[in-house]
This record gives sequence, C-alpha cells and structure tokens, in this order.
Amino acid sequence: MDSKIKEEIPVHEEFVLCCGIETQVLKCGPWTDLLSDQGANRPKVLIFIITGNPGLTTFYLPFAKALYSLINGRFPVWIIGHAGHSVAPRDKKIRAASDDSNTQEIKDIYGLRGQIEHKLVFLRTHVPKQIKLVLIGHSIGCYISLQMLKYAPELPVIRCLMLFPTIERMSQSPSGRIATPLLCWFRFALYAISYLLLKPLPEKIKFLITRMVFQVKNIPNECLCMSLLNPFCLANAAYLGGQEMVQVVERDNETIKKNLSKLTFYYGTIDHWCPKEYYEDIKKDFPEGDIRLCEKKIPHAFVMSHIHSLEMAEMAADWLKDDLSKI
Repeated sequence: MDSKIKEEIPVHEEFVLCCGIETQVLKCGPWTDLLSDQGANRPKVLIFIITGNPGLTTFYLPFAKALYSLINGRFPVWIIGHAGHSVAPRDKKIRAASDDSNTQEIKDIYGLRGQIEHKLVFLRTHVPKQIKLVLIGHSIGCYISLQMLKYAPELPVIRCLMLFPTIERMSQSPSGRIATPLLCWFRFALYAISYLLLKPLPEKIKFLITRMVFQVKNIPNECLCMSLLNPFCLANAAYLGGQEMVQVVERDNETIKKNLSKLTFYYGTIDHWCPKEYYEDIKKDFPEGDIRLCEKKIPHAFVMSHIHSLEMAEMAADWLKDDLSKI
C-alpha cells in the first residue's frame, strides 16, 4: 500500500476568499474547479476533510493522499483549513468565488459558530448541489461536521466519519482541564508573548525553527506549515480553543439520532481529549450506532505521524467502501 502512496498524486493548493477571509484548501485529484466542470468527468462525490484545531491543512496531507490512493482516485479528497489559521504567502494568488461578495458577513468568524458557517459557505460557493458529500471530521472538526448536519440538513451527505470526536465535555477531559485555564484565563498573555517573540523574527529563521521541530518530532516534511509560527494564526487558534472549552459541553444527541445511519464514530483508547468513558457513554445511548473503539493505540493527533495517517486512511477507505461502491 505504501508504494501506491509514493506514486505521484496530484495535489493542488489554493487560497480562496471565503466570507472575506483567505482560506487554505488542499485538493487531491485532478479536479480543481467543480463548478466549471460540467462534463461527464465531473465526480459524483466529494470527500471533504474538516481539520482539528489548529486548522492546518498540510498536517492532513499524508492521510488525504493515502485515502485518495486507496479509493483508486475515483473521487476528489479536499482538506479545508479554519478561517484565520493560515495566511497566504505574499506571492500567492487568492481566488475569490464568483458569489462570495454576496455572502452575508459572519459574526465572530474566528469563533466556533463562525467556523461552522465558514465551512457551509465554502460548500455552497465552491461545490455544486448535485455532488454528494462525505464529511471526515477530526477532533473539533467532528463537532463542526455534526453542527453542519444540524444547520444544513439539505446537504447531500452520504457518510460522516468522526475521528477522535471532541463533541462533548471538552473542559472536563484530562487535556481540557489543562487547556481551559490557559485558553480561557491566560489567552491574552499568550497573545502578547507570541507577538513579542515571533513578530520580529525573519521568515528564514521561522522556517529553520519549524523544520527543526518537524525533524525532532519526526513529522513528514510535506506537513511543513509556516503558519505555525504566525502570531495572527496562533491567536485565532487559541481563541477558537477557548470557545471550544466553554461551548462544547453537552453531546448533541438530537442531531446524532437524526443522522445516526450516516455516522461512523472512532474513539481512541489513549485519547486525553475524548477518553474511553465518552465512548462507553455514547455506545450506551446509541447501541445501534456505528461506534468503534481503536484497537491500535492510535493517538488523538494521528496526523503528526506518517504511519498513523496511513493506518487511519486504510480504515476510512474500508468504512466508505460500501457507500462509494453504490455511486
């Protein structure tokens, strides 16, 4: 399987203007503009990956490329970043959707509800209504996916994969108990420190620091992202994280019940953001649901490991096999 992944897979990077905010999108496959392609070659399904926090698309590239290869390149796999979590290089052209200027301004777009609306607007302005959707959420991306199903039930979603889903009691989780005071009480101190330390640094120094950290952590080079050391992006990620701790409290059982037939949950056994007891609780409430527990000790941040990204892609492709075979 790994040899297949090493084959040249077309990946197109775009910065699009969505709700007036530059948004990074990575697209696996030859399809770059689904609205313009009206021919028989236009795909019938789009696999749409919604990231965790921070919403950096490059971290998900090994997973997306592996998944694209495993479905034999039949359908595009796109990764969308969160609003304000990445900035375009100075020489990068930012593409505007034809009707983005008519989009109503979203209040608090960098907040949790704003990020949900941001994804819905992207789909409405960049993806034809006839194309069916597979949503793949990771971490807070699962909460966003679930809320998209709630607020836009007309979306043609045939399957929604929820990987390590932070959809309840985030501040009560082991990681949440540590993150909550930092993100909610000391956030402005973090802002000030990041601006003071990072703003003056030349881009070359930031690049060297980022590459060194990636090498130490053994993170694939293709995941390299300069937005990691951008104070503006860090501030927006911290702001979103603070809202997550406050707002992601009760599981949305009503939305889960309405969409249970198209939901697949995957919980970790070593996940400090959604511990095993959360799996046991949702399994008890929805015994008929497709709710799985990891048997491979894959960590919550699986995208930081090439091996774990491939393992998750293999499982995701298997879960989607029946749905995609019907298309």
